[in-house]
Amino acid sequence: MMDCNLRPYQEEVVQAALRGENSIIWLPTGGGKTRAAVYVTKKHLETTANAKVAVLVNKVHLVDQHFAKEFKPYLGNTYKITAISGDSNEKDLFGCLVKASDLVICTAQILENALINMEEEKHVELTDFTLLVIDECHHTQKESVYNKIMGRYVEKKVRKQGNLPQILGLTASPGTGGNRQLDKAVEHVLQICANLDSVIVSTKNFTLVLQKVVPRPKKQYDIVEKRALDPFGDHLKAMMLMIHEFMPSTVSRSLREMGTQEYEADVSYILNLLLIAQCALHLRQYNDALLINDTVRMVDAFWGLDEFYNSRKTKLLDGTDLFLQGLFDENRVELKQLASNARYENPKLARLQCTLQEEFNDENSRAILFSKTRRGTHCLFDWVNSNPELQRVNVKAGILTGAGTGANHMTQNEQKETIKHFRKGILNLLISTSVAEEGLDIPECNLVVRYGLLTNEIAQQQASGRARAMNSVYSVVAEEGGREIRRELTNEYLESLTAKAIDQVQQMSPREFSRKISELQQNAVMIRIQAERKKDEREQRYSPGQVQFQCRGCFLPVCSGEDLRKIENTHHVNINLEFERHYTAGVQVVLEKSFEDWEPGRVISCRNCGKEWGMEIKFRRVVIVPCLKIKSFSLKTPGGKSTPKQWKDVEFQVKEFDFLKDMSSRFPDLDLDD
Repeated sequence: MMDCNLRPYQEEVVQAALRGENSIIWLPTGGGKTRAAVYVTKKHLETTANAKVAVLVNKVHLVDQHFAKEFKPYLGNTYKITAISGDSNEKDLFGCLVKASDLVICTAQILENALINMEEEKHVELTDFTLLVIDECHHTQKESVYNKIMGRYVEKKVRKQGNLPQILGLTASPGTGGNRQLDKAVEHVLQICANLDSVIVSTKNFTLVLQKVVPRPKKQYDIVEKRALDPFGDHLKAMMLMIHEFMPSTVSRSLREMGTQEYEADVSYILNLLLIAQCALHLRQYNDALLINDTVRMVDAFWGLDEFYNSRKTKLLDGTDLFLQGLFDENRVELKQLASNARYENPKLARLQCTLQEEFNDENSRAILFSKTRRGTHCLFDWVNSNPELQRVNVKAGILTGAGTGANHMTQNEQKETIKHFRKGILNLLISTSVAEEGLDIPECNLVVRYGLLTNEIAQQQASGRARAMNSVYSVVAEEGGREIRRELTNEYLESLTAKAIDQVQQMSPREFSRKISELQQNAVMIRIQAERKKDEREQRYSPGQVQFQCRGCFLPVCSGEDLRKIENTHHVNINLEFERHYTAGVQVVLEKSFEDWEPGRVISCRNCGKEWGMEIKFRRVVIVPCLKIKSFSLKTPGGKSTPKQWKDVEFQVKEFDFLKDMSSRFPDLDLDD
């Protein structure tokens, strides 16, 4: 087993944990927070009777990463370590695995599911553990899974129930919660401490050593002048104005500036209004095109629109659809010509090209290019590969985006393969969404580029922390006077404000700190109790039969709330055979993981308009039922129309799935006793 030696600053920050105190370790990206946690875990297992440790992470890929690179090499020969995630077949036996293990590494959702599942082989209690290590613990706030788990912990503490485990949190930045005043930032840090029932610790005596281990990159602003002419964008806006005129003036006057995230929010809101929802859907596509036009190439924006309208040509429902389709068809040729005119190309791309060329003159360089959206990463990837100047300096790009089952998602294996190729030098440029900002074990980079991003100070610090090689560069490519520059400068201020807030919290007397934490925790328990009551009231607002589900693409009524059931509080399925006539089944969904009671089937889409609704699942190897995404539907109730983003937001009680009863009614001739 390898020796787990710490640097001086790591030894300093683990002292509170070694004394058995709850603590949050605050170290920058690359500072060795996880190694410090391994050391604390080792000492805890050695010195605590009947010790049992859970390491919680917020992303699936971090389970294997922490297991293979940190905990197994240092503890694997002496202790039984089990890694469990949503990808693991064993997750359905979580309770049994916890009993058989000294240390489990799992996603927070796995633990949350086990806390609420009362089946013996799956259930655990917080008191079954003696130490909880919480990675990226700044997420322990609001409705996060971390905060649900710690909400139970805090409530038990306030009520003086049971022997609770020690807590060790790890973070590169707790942030300020968006606050710009020191007193409010201090309140935010205190709230994080209260949520985790922990003090926050950082190095005071070895800051110079830390700075040497984690050098800060040189920051540069690669500024471009504003586009002198943008006829493609102007033409899109003119078409959008024609749609505005088609809508009621009271609605169109309320919309903010086109080509912005604010406009996106506005059209998302009016999607709730049935009569103009079709217009809103198309305006969102045009706004997406403007955002792409502002970030990458005009042709990328054009082809995105063209693909959207081609997919709808055979699904026109009424006069509004005919008007919207006709508007694009009439302008298509002119849009394509404007998009192909190199005179008006995006000047940010030329600036980005210069930044990349300069760095990749060194053949050993590695870089990460951060973009806001999955679609943006694919557009930039195409641009890099078709750019002769970048190919001349041997830029070998790969895409890294979040895992999932959608068209532009990556599988877990694809993520691992991409990072492996980057580590080996087969790739030297990662074009990534925010997935590469936090947690992933990515080699040191010479260059990190933030391209067209508006994020908070935590994301900025984590992205900057990826530029860890000596003499590395952190570049912000942005338009002169643009919002990206203003946000970046704001984030720099908030980063320094975070440090001041933490310092102020650390300087509090133990008595004052304890008093404030106790007050915040008691308030949190009261708020949690009230929230549970409101949730119960919301779920009882309507009976299932009063709720009509409409396709969010074409607003056709397709089922009633009475037809729905939930399985293990996760899957929401429709058990009414009549529902099948409303959808078509497409390609088979392939997941890298298998499950105890179900397996994925085919993607399902609205038969009328093609809107994707979810997928079929084969339950207990017996029956196939459609599993629905709530985002794909509008809900019509006696109180009006709503478009919930999550199932927990629906205003009626979805009945629990009763396999024998529900399947007997669905398939009267099916023998379920075999």
